[in-house]
Amino acid sequence: MAAGIGTMAGAQGAQGAQGAGQGSTDIRRGIADNFDAFLMLLTTQLKNQSPLEPLNANEFTQQLVQFASVEQQIKSNTALESLLASSRAANIATAATFVGMRVQASGDTAKLVDGKAEWTLDVPRAASRAVIEIRDQSGDVVATNSGSLDAGRQIFTWDGMTSTGLFAPPGSYTMRVTAFDGSGAQVPVSTEIDGIVDSLDLSGAEPVLVIGSNRVPLTQIKGATR
Repeated sequence: MAAGIGTMAGAQGAQGAQGAGQGSTDIRRGIADNFDAFLMLLTTQLKNQSPLEPLNANEFTQQLVQFASVEQQIKSNTALESLLASSRAANIATAATFVGMRVQASGDTAKLVDGKAEWTLDVPRAASRAVIEIRDQSGDVVATNSGSLDAGRQIFTWDGMTSTGLFAPPGSYTMRVTAFDGSGAQVPVSTEIDGIVDSLDLSGAEPVLVIGSNRVPLTQIKGATR
């Protein structure tokens, strides 16, 4: 599966690079045609000018400078477009290698499947008081857990039990952690999610990994295993 995605990714990257260069090529061809016509006109006028009334060279010099400036700007834009297209193609190729792999990524949304949803918490220092809220896709709090958190990385598992005593339906749920240490200072707790990459979303400027119902940007990936 990954090989097929990789082939598609390479093709899309190549098409992007070709499209980026086509517009600049057309503009550059138009500038070249106008410049040739300008030189032909200049040469004709110089040949037929009156020795007693020579042409004003300043005007021609200014036009030459303008042509040179526009041409240089087009070359710079073309180089930038090619660089961006190459970067996107490389990102797509890299993202394609994650398809089918289990990844760990920054994020606060996990999927409740078979009565279990898991988040990895990264606690920089011990928190004597912490409140963990689980919210559904509407943003409503469905479960709350209070207690303390040890320093370090740890897995928090939610069994789907809500505050009403009923089990939540399968789906995506978001965690919010508020923690304080013994002195009352807030402890910044970051959350990570874990899952298998099903596919890629290439509709945006950057590739996005699809993990169940979650979409994770490539820049948020922290680790991966086969």
